[in-house]
Amino acid sequence: MIKEEQLERILFLDIETVSAEPDFEALAEDWQNLWAEKTRFQRAEDESPAVFYPKRAGILAEFGQIVCISCGFFTAKSGPWQFRVKSFSSPEEAEILHDFAALMERMPQYILCAHNGKEFDFPYLSRRMLINGIPLPGQFNNAGKKPWEIPHLDTLELWKFGDYKNYTSLKLLAAVFGIPTPKDDIDGSMVGDVFWKENDLERIQVYCEKDVLTLAKVFLKINQIEAPHAFDEI
Repeated sequence: MIKEEQLERILFLDIETVSAEPDFEALAEDWQNLWAEKTRFQRAEDESPAVFYPKRAGILAEFGQIVCISCGFFTAKSGPWQFRVKSFSSPEEAEILHDFAALMERMPQYILCAHNGKEFDFPYLSRRMLINGIPLPGQFNNAGKKPWEIPHLDTLELWKFGDYKNYTSLKLLAAVFGIPTPKDDIDGSMVGDVFWKENDLERIQVYCEKDVLTLAKVFLKINQIEAPHAFDEI
């Protein structure tokens, strides 16, 4: 388990992703074919590629894009522990990734933590950085490294204790530990519509930052660390 004195070396993060295009019809014909081929075993027999596109394109790095990255970290430099959050959001994914990669290069000593991060956030970020021609920061350049050398923590993995039979959401873990979560007007399934139809990045960023706050609180519970008194609410 992580000890309290190690908290300053952990960067908590969450990403929000949407489809690369607002709908299936906006894709070039070759990309429509690639999407149909990629998802042929994921769709119901009577479900068309066009209907399936807005449901799942955002979670596949080849067909999606990142619209927000929120990061949180503990610091005691000003006295008592505080939790600070920084976000990168823009309709231009390359801008987000460039700024985030620059932050990572300035913080090479940090370990990254996300919920289901090893399955989703970390590989998604790595793939989108490569697609955008952005060099991978040290925390994402894992070629040739042994599993224990990769600086990634995952609250889903920590909670499993070696059990791989099921998925436990961050929302459920928060409820299990009695952590109050904000009553948001959106959830992950609505992010695509908020981005493409409402053009409301600020709303997405607030949602992302709240997830990072919840992630940090769940992490403290799993590691049996008492929450700092100066725990900034978002």
